[in-house]
Amino acid sequence: MSFGKLESKSYLLGIIKGLGITGSHFVKNLFGLGDRPTIQYPEEKRKYSDKFMGVHVLTKKHNGEIACTSCMLCATNCPAECIHIVAAESANPKVEKYPAVYEIDLLRCVFCGFCEEACPVDAIRMGRDYEMAELAERNFVVGIDYLMNRPQLKGRNLSVFHEMDKIVKSDFIESPKLEQKRVANA
Repeated sequence: MSFGKLESKSYLLGIIKGLGITGSHFVKNLFGLGDRPTIQYPEEKRKYSDKFMGVHVLTKKHNGEIACTSCMLCATNCPAECIHIVAAESANPKVEKYPAVYEIDLLRCVFCGFCEEACPVDAIRMGRDYEMAELAERNFVVGIDYLMNRPQLKGRNLSVFHEMDKIVKSDFIESPKLEQKRVANA
C-alpha cells in the first residue's frame, strides 16, 4: 500500500501532518526565525489603499453650514438601511431644507460607499478613519456633530460642490452653434 493511498484512507496522518505545520510556524514565530506579519499597533499603522472606505464625513459649505439638502438619496440607496434623516425647513431663504437629524449606525453599515455615490451635492464622503473602539453599542450611532466636527478631520471636509472657484465657467456658457440654433428657433 503506497503512502498516498494510506494518507487518503486515514485521517490520523492528515492530523499529524497539520500539527507538524502548525508546530513549525509556532517555533519560527516564537524565536523570530521567519517574517512576522504582525505590526506593532498602535505605534505602527498599516498603510491602506487610497480606495479604502472608512467612517463617513459630512461636508460643510464655506460659511460652516451643513452641505446636505436632505434629499434622502443616501438613505434610500443604503443597502444596510443604517442612515436615518429627519428633514426640517431652513431659516435661510436660499436653502429649502436641511437635516435636523442625520444619524448613521456604524455597526450596521457595510461601508460600501453607495451613499457617497448617490449624493448629488457632495454632502457625504467616505473618510479614511478606521479606528472605532467604543465600550457601548449606543456610541456607534453617530450624528451630525461627530460626522462634521470630529478632530481627525482637521477642517478638511469642505464640499467641492459649493466651491464656486472650482466650477468651470465654460460649463455654463453655451457654444456659438447652440446659441445660433436657439436664436433661429425663437
